[in-house]
Amino acid sequence: MTLAVLLCTATAAAQADVIVFTNRAAFLAALQLPGVDTFDDLTVSQTDTPLYRLAGPYSYRVSAGPVSDFYPAGSGSDTWLATTFSSDAITFSSFSSGLRAFGGNFFGSDINGAFLPGQSVVLTANDGSTTRTVSLSDTTTTTFLGFIADNALTSVTLRQDGMPSTEYWVTANNVTLGMVTAVPEPETYAMLLAGLALVGYSACRRSEGRLAQNLAELG
Repeated sequence: MTLAVLLCTATAAAQADVIVFTNRAAFLAALQLPGVDTFDDLTVSQTDTPLYRLAGPYSYRVSAGPVSDFYPAGSGSDTWLATTFSSDAITFSSFSSGLRAFGGNFFGSDINGAFLPGQSVVLTANDGSTTRTVSLSDTTTTTFLGFIADNALTSVTLRQDGMPSTEYWVTANNVTLGMVTAVPEPETYAMLLAGLALVGYSACRRSEGRLAQNLAELG
């Protein structure tokens, strides 16, 4: 039974995946040393793309396009990252080496940079081998989405959901990056199985030896 469980786990570990979190607390619980970028250092004015940012100890690049650049939204005390053109997407990339976790608050804002209720946004995460796309509907400023990938993330893109009937700008806040505990590779499980088999074989040989010795003494 133990060997069967280990073999199944090894098979699952070999399949690359990007796990989705919609609860911030659960996402943070899976991270080591998370860092947050609040964007509160930005001014609400047109800002060139790309930006090179820090979330705690982690660096990343964020760009707007394909048409124009950024125009941060929100207020002076709580600034959000948004684009100048409503049709533009925001792409996060060039993360610190080995970074596998990305999350944040994602929603829509209006032409004045104020929160616009009820908008839908789409996020796509890519780790070089797996792509995961998630649509968030009826978003608020606290709507959270996080990704944890099996491999290092290469990019995360935030865009509008289809052709909206109401004009809005995709908006990001509190971008959170972090490292996660490494999942053992299939080779690790193979070594463990080999070790268990060797221990079992040695135990059997010792038992046979003791049995033979006892029989000889009785004889």
